[in-house]
Amino acid sequence: MLKNPFIIAIAAAVIALGAFVFVTDAPAYGGSAPETCANCHVMDSQYENWYHAPHEKWTECVDCHLPHENFVAYYLEKGRQGAKDVYAFTTGNIPVAIRASEKTKEIIQENCIRCHQETVESVVMGAQPFGRYCWDCHRNVSHGARGASGVPYQDSTLYPVK
Repeated sequence: MLKNPFIIAIAAAVIALGAFVFVTDAPAYGGSAPETCANCHVMDSQYENWYHAPHEKWTECVDCHLPHENFVAYYLEKGRQGAKDVYAFTTGNIPVAIRASEKTKEIIQENCIRCHQETVESVVMGAQPFGRYCWDCHRNVSHGARGASGVPYQDSTLYPVK
């Protein structure tokens, strides 16, 4: 019989975890490369639209979709969103049309204002309604014109064909 089954179990777990990290390139998910966000096939149209949109030269996914007030908030939200994605893929509960949650919408809005503070200050001084998200008017800036990819699903109520 084996004298140290606990040590063998720990060694097997370390080897399995190492194989998982190597095969999945897990450290990449802690970074900010847009290509990593696009690893999920359901993100193809979002990545493609961002790649051809004006913000591609200036931003990465995390610049808009994660909070930037501090390191802890950034990685907690990155972990929350990652766990949600892992759950969706594990259970097969993947939405046909990907939409930002209310929490994500607030994060994106804060980041629009953070990056465009001088412009926003000028707009706020004008007669603009304040109960809207930036992308209500600037729909094509971050992810380009809708329907630009070959994805078969498009929410025609939000993005009508012109």
